[in-house]
Amino acid sequence: MNGKHTPITPGSRVGGVDWSWERHAACIVDAGGAVVERFDVDHDKPGLAQLIQRMRRAGVTRVAIERGDGPVVEALLGGGLEVVVISSRQVKALRLRYGSAGNKDDRFDAFVLADVLRSDGHRLGSLRPDGPATQGLKALVRARKDLIGHRIAMGNQLRANLLTAFPGAVGLFAAIDSPISLAFLTRFPTATRAAWLSELRMAAWLRGVSYSGRQTPAQLMAHLGQAPAALTGPAEAGCAIVTEQLVAALIDLRARIAALDEAIAEAMTLHHDAAIFTTLPRAGTNRAALLLAEIGDCRARYPDDTALAAAAGVAPSTRASGKKHHVAFRHACDKQLREALIDFAADSRHASPWAADIYDRARARGARHPHAVRILARAWCRVIYRCWTDNAPYDPSTHGGAQRLLAARG
Repeated sequence: MNGKHTPITPGSRVGGVDWSWERHAACIVDAGGAVVERFDVDHDKPGLAQLIQRMRRAGVTRVAIERGDGPVVEALLGGGLEVVVISSRQVKALRLRYGSAGNKDDRFDAFVLADVLRSDGHRLGSLRPDGPATQGLKALVRARKDLIGHRIAMGNQLRANLLTAFPGAVGLFAAIDSPISLAFLTRFPTATRAAWLSELRMAAWLRGVSYSGRQTPAQLMAHLGQAPAALTGPAEAGCAIVTEQLVAALIDLRARIAALDEAIAEAMTLHHDAAIFTTLPRAGTNRAALLLAEIGDCRARYPDDTALAAAAGVAPSTRASGKKHHVAFRHACDKQLREALIDFAADSRHASPWAADIYDRARARGARHPHAVRILARAWCRVIYRCWTDNAPYDPSTHGGAQRLLAARG
């Protein structure tokens, strides 16, 4: 699925962009390798517009960059320019073509990117944006994620209101925004209304709403009876209105999330890459859809698994100079991709012995839970990348690491 390979012709020009989260360095070279123009632009809408304008004005048709996603890439593609991804690891090695020091410098790296594209562009495929199916899926999963965030925030607001107005309703059921909890608060928004309940009436109400939880009517009534005193009078009436409005909004949010769930399931059924992600352990439908949407379907976006890991922020950032060697958390990354990959990795250890072994060994070395999950996510990047580039579903029986662990355990 790599894009077309475009050779440079006499008189044509190519560009290189060394991106950053604040300011981007750009360089334009001609067919002979001479620098035509160097400039920097800010990482904002006017700056990206200036980048496109100056590239096009100079006659640039192809631009090299170290990553295959993000606002800079979207702007370049939207400006009608071909984008070629040259990974940061490759750039690090390519610096030696121009000197033995290999020092990191943004403006120099922009030149390296441009000049390598000039000399080796016929071997490098242009980046293709995600297909319409993936773009549509991305819109669905991101909207769902946003709505879940709103649901959690509103649930916290409801809990805070109830802790003051009607403490007995908090902890009565497993989650404050669960369907059964919302049904209870719709019927009994205040302690005064709930005082009507007896064990017999609670049992009848539970049957009416098809309650399938493990709590008995007696246990639920005991919880209500042991709760701190609730508000009464005008204060109760005011808080009751707040409860009713928050409950109605949460019911509406749950309905809209359910509608998105149906749309995501349908989109995944029709997507050509769905099996690659739905076969991953504990991926399910929504988690697999999120991984697919954030990774995308453009194979040229990530030249290797290290590029995918770096984009997801699960590969450590290493800085070495002389005797100094510093390994740090990678802050500059695609936050949406990192969240999707971390969420998957954290849960995969409950279904994959291989994943659990990597996580447990990381914890045994002293890594805290977040660090251990990032180590596991980095390992999953290798597996997912292989499945993704081979267009093959995940199969534990052909996963070398999983099979070696199985053999070792006998």
